[in-house]
Amino acid sequence: MNQAEIVDVLEKTLTEREIEFSRRDAAGAQAEHFVLELPGERKLKTTVLLTAGPHGVRVEAFVCRRPDENHETVYRYLLRRNRRLYGVAYTIDNTGDIYLVGRISGDALTPDEVDRVLGQVLEAADGDFNTLLELGFLTSIQREWAWRVSRGESLRNLLAFEHLIDKDALPEPGEPLPGRYVPGETTAVDAAGERSSESFDDDSSSDP
Repeated sequence: MNQAEIVDVLEKTLTEREIEFSRRDAAGAQAEHFVLELPGERKLKTTVLLTAGPHGVRVEAFVCRRPDENHETVYRYLLRRNRRLYGVAYTIDNTGDIYLVGRISGDALTPDEVDRVLGQVLEAADGDFNTLLELGFLTSIQREWAWRVSRGESLRNLLAFEHLIDKDALPEPGEPLPGRYVPGETTAVDAAGERSSESFDDDSSSDP
């Protein structure tokens, strides 16, 4: 299967499965990019980059930003998860952000195989997301919870982490939070799982 045929399979598969996608310029490389977003439950969306090259497809999906803490525990969890994943594996980039990456050879590329790999990406990214936050962003979650309580703000998107909160130590509504805390400067739940589709590593355009 040549590159034109690989591109055709990807385009037809995504269109027939009603998966919205956009094409991205390969910046002169011998490859074509498809960017798509898979909706989830714990992680609202997972951005996936499919790079079609002469020999197959590279799969890359952003999962989570670099953990704030407990790095060894997080990486041990990811390595253990790799044993049970199909077609992709967890890795980190040069800043420590967490990705799923994989390759589908041109000979193995079919609509069903694209389905299986994208299904695995979504299952892993969405299913592991809260666990990664609990392991790698515990302090941020606790501080964010306390800050919202002190301000009387909604805790809706933090309720999955209620079991991590010592409610006896929370401030009263309207009571200032001890120390300086500015949401967004410390990685919290929403920020940990978001990244622009334009900010994949430069090597994502390499030949699969």
